[in-house]
Parts: sequence; structure tokens; C-alpha cells
Amino acid sequence: MEKQAGGKSKDVQIRKERVAMLSVASNATLVLAKLAVGFVIGSVSVISEAIHSAVDLLAAAIALFSVKTSGIPADSRHPFGHGKIENLSGTIEALLIFAAALWIIVEAVKKIITPEPITAIGWGVGVMLISAAVNFGVSQMLFKVGRATDSIALQADAWHLRTDVYTSAGVMGGLALIWVAERLCPGRDFYLLDPVVALGVALLIMKAAYDLTSQAARDLLDVHLPRVEVEWIRKAIRAQGAVVHGYHDLRTRKAGHFRFVEFHLKVESLMTVQDSHAIAEDLSEKIKTQFPNTTVTIHVEPCDGECQEKCVAGCLLSEDRRQNIRAARAEASARTKGG
Repeated sequence: MEKQAGGKSKDVQIRKERVAMLSVASNATLVLAKLAVGFVIGSVSVISEAIHSAVDLLAAAIALFSVKTSGIPADSRHPFGHGKIENLSGTIEALLIFAAALWIIVEAVKKIITPEPITAIGWGVGVMLISAAVNFGVSQMLFKVGRATDSIALQADAWHLRTDVYTSAGVMGGLALIWVAERLCPGRDFYLLDPVVALGVALLIMKAAYDLTSQAARDLLDVHLPRVEVEWIRKAIRAQGAVVHGYHDLRTRKAGHFRFVEFHLKVESLMTVQDSHAIAEDLSEKIKTQFPNTTVTIHVEPCDGECQEKCVAGCLLSEDRRQNIRAARAEASARTKGG
């Protein structure tokens, strides 16, 4: 079983690295194409898209580095593994998008103040169409692999490219409007549409950056797992039946695609160590099966029927059972003293 699990883990890692490398290659090609066309035709919106793709290229390179590094097993210096590298890279990617959006705004405002003519609009429309098509295909692959492997870095990269699809379509639409307007109203220029579209692109980029920051940075602060996952764990504990008297101090967190779950489990005070260990092992395996790459830590405690404040919420005993346990404990204590 260990060999199979190790082989599966290796296959997942290879799959993640391959799709990340594909993202790097596609972005590098699009940056060069957009820059060349943008400078030739003098379109700030096309150049802004080139800058956006350049940021995507840097983000893709960071994602590639993070998926390579996050897969390194835990060691003496990093006993909890390297999973948070994915969260860190996602946060950096989001901040880079913010910076790119600000640059686009500055350049667009300059063009609004001093409009400049755009030539060979067809080239701009063509390169935006190709960019949207390529990025849509690559982002689909990134989403698929990112969700299948629970990789925040790949999902962040996918959102980068999906945003690029929308912004490329916006720029393409703006250039097409200028071309149509010039045909309908010859002798007039509509070059102002170009920087206006660029501003719209910048706002879309900033919205995507905010969403990415929220998603990637939350796990850096050790926020608990999603509520639906925490509730599943609670139900799994309750499903153990009468052998479990309750639980408390349930804590969860996530680092990249690795989850960490820990809690205290209350069992019958006279239960053997072997039996209580078997219960904890069974519960741990159920959680790991439901959520792969999870480290589960369970601290087993004897239940004496006296519910402390921290135990009340997770107590699984009826009042009658608590009273019976307390009575049995008192009787056993009296016999010990009498003996």
C-alpha cells in the first residue's frame, strides 16, 4: 500500500509540474506577441495586456517553483512540510497583479490626456483573439489539475489566465469598436476608447487580485478549514457511537494542499489503552480517506462524567449517562477507600 500511495503521489506531482510548465511557455509566447503588436500599432490597451501577460508569466514561474517545492517531504527543519509555499506564492502573485493594474491605470490616464492614433487595428484584434483562446485552454487545464490536486498555486495561476481571457476579450472589443466607428464616421477619431478600455481592464485585474489575495493569504494565518469540512469531521466523531463520550478543542488548518486536524477525544475511563488507540486510529483513517494529505492528531482522555466548560459543546452523553458514570466512579472510589 505504501508503494502505491508513494507512486500516486509522484504521479500527482509530475502532473502539477507539467501543467505549470505549460503555463510558463504559453505566457512567454503571448508576452512577446502582444508587446510586438502593441508597439507597432501604438495601442496602450494591447501593451497593457502585454504587461498583464508578463505578470502572468512571472506568476506562472512562481507557481512552478512553488509546486516543485511544496511537494518536498517534511524534514527536521520543516516538520509540518513545505505546503505554505503555495499560499505564499499565491499571495505574491496577487500583489503582482495589483502592481500591474496600477501601471496600466497610469499609462491609460496619460493616453486619455494625450490621445495617440492607432494603426493596423486588425493586428491588435488578431493577437487578442489568439491570446484569449490560448489562455482559456491553458486555464481550463490549470483549474482541472489544481482542483484535483488541491493546489492553491495552480488555481491562482488559473485565475490569472482566466482574467487574461476576459481582459483580452475587452481589449479586442475596444479595438473592434474603434474600427467600426471609423468606418461609420470617417474623418473622426475614436482613439479615446483605447485607454478607456485599458482602465476597464485594470479594474477587472484589481478585482481578481483581491479575490486571489483573500484565498491565498487566509491559510497563511492558519484560518480553520472550510465549515463544510469541519462539520464533516464533527459528524465522523459523533458517528463513532457510544464508545466515544465526547470531544473538545477541535482545531484545523491548511498549508497548501496539506490539512492538519487535531482534537481531544473523551472515552470510557476504564477502557484499555489498546481499545482507545484502536478507536483513535479508526477515526484518523476515516478523516484521511475523506481528506487526503491530512495529518490527524488525537489526544485520548478518560471521561469521568464531569463536563468542564470546554467539553459541553462536544459532549455526546445524555444527562442520565453522565449521572450513571459519576455514580459508578463514586462507588469505585468508596470501595477503594473502604478496602
